[in-house]
Amino acid sequence: MSLITNPTIAVVAGESSGDLLASRMLSGLRPQLPHANLHGIGGKHMAEYGFVSDYPMETLSVRGLFEVLMHYREIKAVQTNLIDQLLAERPNVFIGVDAPDFNFTVEQRLKEAGIPTVHFIGPSIWAWRRGRINKIIKSVSHMLVIFPFEEEIYKAANVPVTYVGHPLAEVLPLEPDTMAARQELGLPLDATIVTIMPGSRLSEINYNTAAFIGAAKILAQRDPSIRFIVPMVGDKQRNAYIEQVVKAQLSDVPVLLINGASHTAITAANSVLVASGTATLEVALLKKPMVIAYKQTWASWQIMRRMAYQPWIGLPNILAREFLVPEFVQDEANPLALADALWKQLHDDKLVARLKQRFLDMHHSLLRDSARESAQAILQIINQSATGK
Repeated sequence: MSLITNPTIAVVAGESSGDLLASRMLSGLRPQLPHANLHGIGGKHMAEYGFVSDYPMETLSVRGLFEVLMHYREIKAVQTNLIDQLLAERPNVFIGVDAPDFNFTVEQRLKEAGIPTVHFIGPSIWAWRRGRINKIIKSVSHMLVIFPFEEEIYKAANVPVTYVGHPLAEVLPLEPDTMAARQELGLPLDATIVTIMPGSRLSEINYNTAAFIGAAKILAQRDPSIRFIVPMVGDKQRNAYIEQVVKAQLSDVPVLLINGASHTAITAANSVLVASGTATLEVALLKKPMVIAYKQTWASWQIMRRMAYQPWIGLPNILAREFLVPEFVQDEANPLALADALWKQLHDDKLVARLKQRFLDMHHSLLRDSARESAQAILQIINQSATGK
């Protein structure tokens, strides 16, 4: 139990995946601190635990180096106002959830002012931009990591660290029920189903959707009985874009558009075409074969490829340290290549069985009580700050 019964805890999550991950952390904190003031930037899942978002989370939901530059003034204004607000308020702890480019600046200013800072989900310095460790040392009082191999990286840099497991490993079942998911969506139990997930950010959808839909058209030509599911994010603008593209290009293909319910859409599938990001781990934890693809501006890609330290972009492959599932980036992510890779997964039962076992092993390795582990770490930090120890 915390020595402070009504602390102020500031949290910033920059997108929907961060909102979900932060909500797991808050689910462990709120019962122990029922009167805590929780505010900052977050989404609907965090709001379930009494969190108040001072700014719209969508302001930070921009991906890609040049895309961020286009929204720089708006993002910078929010960051500056938030820093000023928190320096005046002096919360008992600040927790930055992912969004490292935004949160590290906030964390550094607060840490310099003597406010404890926690960063939940370490940035992928093991994949690219290793120089970030120097920024982390200046900005972060304690790092919470979700992959087991990350602990040694931060210990070697003398950054206090706690491995809390990946919250998604707790939320998603070890044995997903494919038939129940198909019944829930009103789909034939014996159908061949491909779920298409071009991304949650508008920039991802803009760049990925054409190739993804093109792959679906090729598969439909090869086998007209294949059905497709496209789970849509909640934002009306994004929904309108996907609906416009899908309806225009797949008017003669059996495709089901659903709002949200991405986990149900994944569970119902035989294979998934997914944009690189957290969704790839969701697909793996739901034990489904997948093809990973990603497209962005040419300039952003040229910069990022020069910063990369490993050959993989998808989380399942990074965790496996091998190309467990196919990846296609930029020009390689063309409709024919994506369709061919999906076609192989749909017709290779031995491959599917092998992937399911590897994904099950991966699930067990990430399974911890992340809500309890993260809450205990944060409570300890608050207590240490209060006692001066």
